[in-house]
Amino acid sequence: MALPWALAVLSLLPLLNAQSSSCVNFTVPITNAVVDQISGKWFPVGLAYRIPMYKLLTSVFQSSFLYFDINRTDDTVLVRQYATILDQCVYLYYHLKMQKENGTLSRPCKLSGGGLLCGMVFSPLEEGTIGRPHGLTQKLSLPVMGTELFGYLILTQDPGIFILAFYPEDKQNMGLTLYADKPVLTLEQKRQFQEQVICMGLEESDIVYVDEKKDQCGPLEKEHNEEMKKEKDAKGPKEGGK
Repeated sequence: MALPWALAVLSLLPLLNAQSSSCVNFTVPITNAVVDQISGKWFPVGLAYRIPMYKLLTSVFQSSFLYFDINRTDDTVLVRQYATILDQCVYLYYHLKMQKENGTLSRPCKLSGGGLLCGMVFSPLEEGTIGRPHGLTQKLSLPVMGTELFGYLILTQDPGIFILAFYPEDKQNMGLTLYADKPVLTLEQKRQFQEQVICMGLEESDIVYVDEKKDQCGPLEKEHNEEMKKEKDAKGPKEGGK
């Protein structure tokens, strides 16, 4: 959820020693109620990253929204993401694994070019990419530590926002992405995100907020929604349904 989770982007662990007691516990389990809360449409509206490559990606990432479709049977998440990069709409879809006990979402990384690469939750890599901006592909392949990229789920008192934390115990590589159910944040939502950013040891100046007015993906989302509705109507009601 790799700019922010250029898109998509994003690994997660215990708290830093430097964190204050007000920082959240990254091992809070994902319950069925949490699954209900994070399902559906979300906007990655706030980003705070320390990795230089991630900071470069955020400079070309203009806006985004995505859908989390969670399979409760096998604990996987299908992500459909629409991102505006350099004034072009990029459509991505990819799968995440959900580790309920650890409160994490993860994406496998692959060996490529002699090294281990993994797309941030915002990168147009292997699965079903449409409308890839020219010249961005290589920039969206990012080095990671380990064979899987993890995002720790942080819930706040506001059910309209949640945060994914990456590399939380690595001061040089840590990062946060704020997701909201609306494209424009309230002052209180911004305050909660800023508190978490500072608590983890990042600076308020590291935060980049997304401008939803730069979105170029509305027409494509509408087209996809109409196609899915037609497919659903064509299948008709399930057997035994009305």
